[in-house]
Amino acid sequence: MTTHEHHQAHGHAHDHEHESPPHHSMKNGFVAWTKGWLFTTNHKDIGTLYLILSLIMLFYGGAMALLIRLQLFQPGARFFDPNFYNELVTVHGLVMVFGVIMPAFVGLANWMIPMMIGAPDMALPRLNNWSFWILPFAFALLTISLFVPGSGPNFGWTLYAPLSSTYGPPSTDYLIVAIHLMGISSVLGAINIIATITNLRAPGMTWMKMPLFVWTWFITAFLLIGAMPVLAGVVTMILFDRHFGTSFFNAAGGGDPVMYQHLFWFFGHPEVYIMILPAFGIVSEVIPTFARKKLFGYEFMVGAVAAIAFLSYIVWGHHMFTAGMAVGTQLYFMYATMLIAVPTGVKVFNWVATMWRGSLTFETPMLFAIAFVVLFTIGGFSGLMLAIVPADYQYQDTYFVVAHFHYVLVAGALLSIFCAVYYWLPKWTGRYYNETLGKWHFWLTVIAINITFFPMHFLGLTGMPRRITDYAVQYTEFNMMATIGAFILGFAQFIFLYNVLATMFGKGKKADARVWEASHGLEWTLESPAPYHSFSTPPKFGEIKTEADDKFEHVQP
Repeated sequence: MTTHEHHQAHGHAHDHEHESPPHHSMKNGFVAWTKGWLFTTNHKDIGTLYLILSLIMLFYGGAMALLIRLQLFQPGARFFDPNFYNELVTVHGLVMVFGVIMPAFVGLANWMIPMMIGAPDMALPRLNNWSFWILPFAFALLTISLFVPGSGPNFGWTLYAPLSSTYGPPSTDYLIVAIHLMGISSVLGAINIIATITNLRAPGMTWMKMPLFVWTWFITAFLLIGAMPVLAGVVTMILFDRHFGTSFFNAAGGGDPVMYQHLFWFFGHPEVYIMILPAFGIVSEVIPTFARKKLFGYEFMVGAVAAIAFLSYIVWGHHMFTAGMAVGTQLYFMYATMLIAVPTGVKVFNWVATMWRGSLTFETPMLFAIAFVVLFTIGGFSGLMLAIVPADYQYQDTYFVVAHFHYVLVAGALLSIFCAVYYWLPKWTGRYYNETLGKWHFWLTVIAINITFFPMHFLGLTGMPRRITDYAVQYTEFNMMATIGAFILGFAQFIFLYNVLATMFGKGKKADARVWEASHGLEWTLESPAPYHSFSTPPKFGEIKTEADDKFEHVQP
């Protein structure tokens, strides 16, 4: 295929190719630059904004985590009074969930989905702009709540009633409005993603030919639309309990605090899958590229994601085994929870089978993908332990639970985000990142994650409760280990920050269109850096055959 035909087939936007929009450089003045970023409707710009917000929040929420670990370095509660410690725990959790993991995944979706399906942009570009710009205000409100007279929110990130409804400080109202804004942003983003994937796929890209990252986001978007309104409803009920004399969660007025837990976890359980399904999609893109093989069992992978999403709605009760649940209900939730291990196991098996007898190379994205598979599996095993009712009576509200969900969210979701950034950064910037720094970041991060969170399993098994500012002397050694690990983990992220910024500002060797030797999919048919307008005419998906496709056919064992 000649270069000319090649370009025609790929529908490159020639007119816009090297035209960079006014807000990408300051040459046209600060006002034009600011207006450009404020009013942009381009999916790449908005993806970039989401990723920048997520990066800022990573250091903000991470600083809180280090303060928490500093307090727990030795017994004696040396640094903060217990109330401030509780504020840290509350805001750290909310920032990490709604400010780091979710915006990063939405940013990746904005950047990559139109390029992966051959679309010119997202289906609803103005809505896209709006759903991003709601977020900075939400986090500003969340931060302001820490400085409201009385106290910041101090009842844990789960906002349990009656701690938040009857006894919550005045700042709770700011927190509730902030959560509403985050929820609106998420739902708008989800609607946009569903509309884009349903309507804008390139001719020839049928449902079962979509990249797995696109599939995982399509299913995640439905989870968001189902789960976020429940959270909005339940925090509104708290607001009514606080100011309008209702008694939804106040036992004195005939309400029930346990109802709060049911409603919160009915949102909370799909939420944890919202934060892991896109990670499955990322890893399913990266492993085949560096194993130089097609993904093993594509149809089963899609089915597994759908099965996990369906099951995620019917297992919320496993967070509440000790809340006074009937034995029959406990049994149901126990079996339903253990059932989720089946589709998850299918995914892990398929990733390993993809690597089996492939010609593997270990660039930074592949290292993160492999670490994800190993560490996420450990997090999954501790989840299975928590699913068993009589055992859960021992683990409930101990550091074992903290260890479990940090293995899933830090060693799972966060590692997959790093994996995605290293994988697609050359496509975004047109430059390769520094591979040596990438590997330093990888090894320090993975070792530190295990030093930080693995000892927490033992702390929990020996009975150290969560959410305490001080502890008995026998827990000292493991807590010291965890704190040292946390500070190494925090330091390692500055390597990542430097590497990304250096690549963005033009250090590193130039990347060609096919960044990785065996990369596959429509996004690699565009030049690097990706042109401002991806596909002005849709590419014919079935007709594009690349060198990598030929390689794939030969490499199959």
